[in-house]
Amino acid sequence: MNKPIKKILVTGVAGFLGSHLAEKLSELKYKVVGVDNMVGGYKDNIPPNIDFHNFDCCDLNKMNKIMKDVDVVYHCAATAHEGLSVFSPVEITKNNYMASVSVFTAAISNKVKRIIFCSSMARYGDQQTPFTEDMIPKPIDPYAISKVAAEGVLINLCELNNVEWVIAVPHNIIGPKQKYDDPFRNVVSIMLNRMMQNKPPLIYGDGKQKRCFSYIDDCISCLLPMLDQKNLHKQIINIGPDEEFVTINEVSEICSNVTGSNLKPIHKKDRPREVKHATCSADKARKLLNYKTTVDLKSGITKTYEYIKKRGTKPFEYYINIEIENELTPEVWTKKEL
Repeated sequence: MNKPIKKILVTGVAGFLGSHLAEKLSELKYKVVGVDNMVGGYKDNIPPNIDFHNFDCCDLNKMNKIMKDVDVVYHCAATAHEGLSVFSPVEITKNNYMASVSVFTAAISNKVKRIIFCSSMARYGDQQTPFTEDMIPKPIDPYAISKVAAEGVLINLCELNNVEWVIAVPHNIIGPKQKYDDPFRNVVSIMLNRMMQNKPPLIYGDGKQKRCFSYIDDCISCLLPMLDQKNLHKQIINIGPDEEFVTINEVSEICSNVTGSNLKPIHKKDRPREVKHATCSADKARKLLNYKTTVDLKSGITKTYEYIKKRGTKPFEYYINIEIENELTPEVWTKKEL
């Protein structure tokens, strides 16, 4: 990329990851164009100094219009619902696969220099941990399948049209601006929102599932160099810590300590297709991006709690329709138990 980067497009700019990224890029004096359909985000997440457009990324005509003169695209928009995707595959696939293809098509048609795609740790499926970038993707649910398929289209189109690409693989991000009234995802925010309303946390299965959680600032610090760092072209890079590999039961205990809640968790039956142990190796990010974990899990949960406390707890919004409802569908969703 020889000419200086001036204009950047961020999708999902009202969402958690996209809003933080757009805010930081704006602070760095880039001209930022943002797009969001406002289904899974908050209006007050949108940074004030950007050129914001409210429409769905699947609308190719509108994507082409706002893509003019854009140098780099960060595609953060997603309906990141692994568990729900088994029961709402049409909506999840449309919002992740078709929306991605639309963004990539418009970007390439308008001759952008680089596309950074935020994929998902779900790409690795139920393989041996820690997940490394050289593993062959083995997705086990429609959400993960849609992400891996989008990766394939990105690489195919970029290679053909001589456009640079980078695939970021963030995982289990927490922090302020995360949608905490979403009943289908964001386990930390769900637990905090319930506990702060004097309701016990709900845990699927025995709670021995293990995860690593990334604080949003540590994630953004990895995404920013992807803008123009030359040695990142054609790289797939895991983003997030690998130091604190904890069970969901342990997460519940930390949330309880942070909120001062003494309510014991209620265990529900397992969700189908849930990966039991999921964490990524951060070795490649350390090497290429100088990644360091600056916010540990308890501190990250505390900062998320402070955000919810300041903004106010909210009832959960069941904003995505269940497309397959049977004996496998969690009652937490069908009976709206949150």
